Amino acid sequence: MCGIAGFWTLTGNREESVLSHVARRMGEAVAHRGPDGDGIWTDSAQGIAFAHRRLAIIDLKATGHQPMVSASGRYVISFNGEIYNFPELRVRLEARGVRFRGTSDTEVLLSLIEHDGLERALVQANGMFAFALWDRQDHSLSLARDRYGQKPRYYAWLRGGIVFGSELSAIRAHPDFKAEIDPDAV
Repeated sequence: MCGIAGFWTLTGNREESVLSHVARRMGEAVAHRGPDGDGIWTDSAQGIAFAHRRLAIIDLKATGHQPMVSASGRYVISFNGEIYNFPELRVRLEARGVRFRGTSDTEVLLSLIEHDGLERALVQANGMFAFALWDRQDHSLSLARDRYGQKPRYYAWLRGGIVFGSELSAIRAHPDFKAEIDPDAV
């Protein structure tokens, strides 16, 4: 179990220090999900930030650290879960010339996305997972989870942006979150 959290603001404050501070608070809200490490990744030009809390099971070294950037630098991922067939996928990718830095299933998934695209990668990945993926080239955010929804992933639209996390506590840690009931929605 790991913890993911983050946000993308289109209209809010995009200062690096603000993005990092908010992401860190959100990550701390899910710290119990990952006692083995933490990481923050931000892009102030785009107003996006990822937080990750790590429970190290596969690839205990620094090469499994997250948020993880793809080999080309195009994609950034914060991943929670396990890809059961990652050894098979890794062999297929290596046959195509891909070289890996570490031994994590996250790196294999990230390479698969880079080489086959997100949709095809999701079809090939067998496991339980939830993740956030930022495409630095297309400036797009994808939030995904496994077919059965075994790993939690929550999201909300907040004042000009989106916020997400493994638990509602991560969303509550965002300063724009207001715990109010929308009478129209009720």
